[in-house]
Amino acid sequence: MSTELHIQDTPGGLPTVVQLLPNSLVLAVSFTRLFLKPPIAKCAKRTRVVNKNFKHPRNSMDIVPMLMGNCLLLFLWCLLDKSFVSPLHSSSQSRMGKEQHRNLMAHRKHGMMGVHRVKRGWVWNQFFVLEEYMGSDPQYVGKLHSDLDKGDSMVKYTLSGEGVGSIFTIEPSTGDIHALRSLDREEKPYYALRAQAVDVFTGRPLEPESEFIIKVQDINDNEPKFLEGPYSASVPEMSPIGTRVTQITATDADDPTYGNSARIVYSILHGQPYFSVDPKTGVIRVALPNMDREVKEMYQVAIQAKDMGGQLGGLAGTTTINITLRDVNDNPPRFSKSIFHLRVLESSPVGSSVGRVKAHDLDSGKNAEVEYSIVAGDGSSMFDIYSNKNTQEGTVILKKLLDYEARKAYTFKVEASNTVLDHRFLHLGPFKDTATVKVNVLDVEEPPFFSRLSYSMETYENTPVGIIVGAITAEDLDVGNSPVRYSIEWRKDSENHFDIDPVEGTLSVSEALDRERNAEHNITVVATKVNNPLLSSKVTVTIKVLDVNEFPPELAFIYETFVCENAKVGQVIQIISATDKDMPAAEHRFYFKSPSQTRNRNFTIRDYGNNTAGVATRRGGFRRLEQSMYLVPVVVEDSGYPIQSSTGTVSVRVCTCDTDGSLLSCNAEAVFFPMGLSTGALMAILLCIVILLVMVVLYMGLRKHKKKDTLMSSKEDVRDNVIHYDDEGGGEEDTQAFDMGTLRNPKGIKETAQLQKIRSDDEPDLASACVSKEDSEDIRTYIHHCLLENSTPPYDSLVTYAYEGEGSVAESLSSIESWVLEPKEDYRNLCDWGPRFKTLAGIFKEHDCKAMEKVENEAHAEALKDRLD
Repeated sequence: MSTELHIQDTPGGLPTVVQLLPNSLVLAVSFTRLFLKPPIAKCAKRTRVVNKNFKHPRNSMDIVPMLMGNCLLLFLWCLLDKSFVSPLHSSSQSRMGKEQHRNLMAHRKHGMMGVHRVKRGWVWNQFFVLEEYMGSDPQYVGKLHSDLDKGDSMVKYTLSGEGVGSIFTIEPSTGDIHALRSLDREEKPYYALRAQAVDVFTGRPLEPESEFIIKVQDINDNEPKFLEGPYSASVPEMSPIGTRVTQITATDADDPTYGNSARIVYSILHGQPYFSVDPKTGVIRVALPNMDREVKEMYQVAIQAKDMGGQLGGLAGTTTINITLRDVNDNPPRFSKSIFHLRVLESSPVGSSVGRVKAHDLDSGKNAEVEYSIVAGDGSSMFDIYSNKNTQEGTVILKKLLDYEARKAYTFKVEASNTVLDHRFLHLGPFKDTATVKVNVLDVEEPPFFSRLSYSMETYENTPVGIIVGAITAEDLDVGNSPVRYSIEWRKDSENHFDIDPVEGTLSVSEALDRERNAEHNITVVATKVNNPLLSSKVTVTIKVLDVNEFPPELAFIYETFVCENAKVGQVIQIISATDKDMPAAEHRFYFKSPSQTRNRNFTIRDYGNNTAGVATRRGGFRRLEQSMYLVPVVVEDSGYPIQSSTGTVSVRVCTCDTDGSLLSCNAEAVFFPMGLSTGALMAILLCIVILLVMVVLYMGLRKHKKKDTLMSSKEDVRDNVIHYDDEGGGEEDTQAFDMGTLRNPKGIKETAQLQKIRSDDEPDLASACVSKEDSEDIRTYIHHCLLENSTPPYDSLVTYAYEGEGSVAESLSSIESWVLEPKEDYRNLCDWGPRFKTLAGIFKEHDCKAMEKVENEAHAEALKDRLD
């Protein structure tokens, strides 16, 4: 076995020279490695040359043991082997390479002839490349070499994988690997590549493809960083030394598994002597005791993180931590002054604010909340205090009304205390404070003050006008003591039955009182100051009207009861009571008895003494056939003065009862039972009576109607038609006729009577001016007799035509209708025509009067008939 030299890079950073020694020297080499502990990488059994780049050491202190180990190995090797190192590229080696090539070709040929597994002839470990290389030439990474490569350029090396061509390149003939650009371990820590040795001529692989890793060797090029800074933290004030505040952590992007590049040490730059930091963990703790928030609340601490274990040359990063002291209740409330002076008007209402007091607490939040209270004493009954949680003030409020004339000043103590206590600091003293409050009452001019809140009086009804009922009293309590004037407040919806004396304030009756109409009167009395009329006060006066016994009592109901025919003596058949309009029902006391002037042998009255009485029988054996109804008189008296009484009647019917006293019948049909008449027969008799009554009423109505008919029927009237002509000369050609019934139209008669009445009201008495009473009496009697007489026409009949045909241009020429159509015709001119026409004037006057009287009678009769219908 030939001896060759291998140069291999070790993890320590320096190349180690290793000679493939004979077996006799293995023990010495192993002992030397164990003693000096040089980091020598393992070599493959069949590997001939594996070269890697020479790495620059991180620290000069690491070079000394490495150099010593390498020198000792070289020295031992020189002593044991005199031949030292033969040239790697000698001529003999070239011949051996050619021979080996021929053998290789023979192996290939033999492989074609049969199946033969080719043993891999080359193996290597991972390569290392230094990051952040700044040289101008490509960085040498290492060399690939195979046992089949005899140096005759018959083997070609190929490279594939991550970054091949862009980052890494290989020399095909020599197997040298270079990095084309600078690499960053923090960007990518390693690269996985694949290498293979192939025949230069055929391109066929000589050995199976092998995979290896190029690891980027880390250098300290990243400083520690605080990713979450700046930080904020808090700790309670007055905390003891060593109290944990917070923990911070810095990160270093360098490789933590290689050297000290990522080993971080923490230190405090600013913030001492208040806080400290653990150099390894970064925990910040309190370093000074009794730190008071009220002295200083905020602290800013600067922390440094340095790699390389904090040694010189390491990279460092800093951050800031804002530490706040949290408040604890270590300060009691304190009043700014010991005495507070407040003023309040005496007219202030209950619940109004008098003033404010405040105690200051240096703490904050809930620890500064102050609760105020009034110390029990003089002012606790008149004043109260309210704690405002927002302003931490105490507001003094009024509990009762003030009176300057009664008391002008009040003095009391107010206590302020914390609502939340911390027992750790109770030794510092009581967490409360007291102050004195003086309240001065200010005088206000007030209205008159009544001696009572309300007045109640009584008086009897029918009290004479002017009698005094009572008196109202009010006075001015102010210093001026002004006189007071009284008046009654007028109300629109009520009657004023009382007067008041404006000076004395006495109430008197001004109108008669009636308790039954109004049992109680409520009036309002106004008291006004003379010196200041704008100031007034009011009070309610209730006057109760007492009853005077002026109404007699009466039975409460109209009592109708019954007594059985088989009733026994002394049996009560009805309970009665009474009412009285004079007094309330609760004060009534009534007495019941039978009239003393008459003796009732059938019934008697029993007074029970509780405003009720009973009607009892005095005998038995009542019979309906003898007497079916009894009227029992009852005398009711009251207890008033003077005594009033009245007599009422209780109706008692006699009825049939069974043996138990239950009512069987009180109807009238029982009277007919002894005669053998049934209910159906009684109903038939009653129906016949009703029918007869209806027939009589109809007959009387027909007779009354016949009296109102005309004087003659249309069948007996020979004057069938009355023909009128619109113009002269119509003759028999005019066929427009009127029925006689139309001429007897009652409506026309009524209208005529109304017109007559109007004319008679407007015109003076004509007949009295022309005809004397004695001369016209016979004529009026005659005419009236003729008008009312029913005789056979045409001898003694007078036919009146209310109206005739319509439509004549020349109007009507009939003398019969002239007085109707012309109501304003003046018949007084008849007197001027001479003595012959005086009688005619009297006839017209008498006729008008009779016709109007007749119309009025008929109208009254029709109205009565309509009402009956």
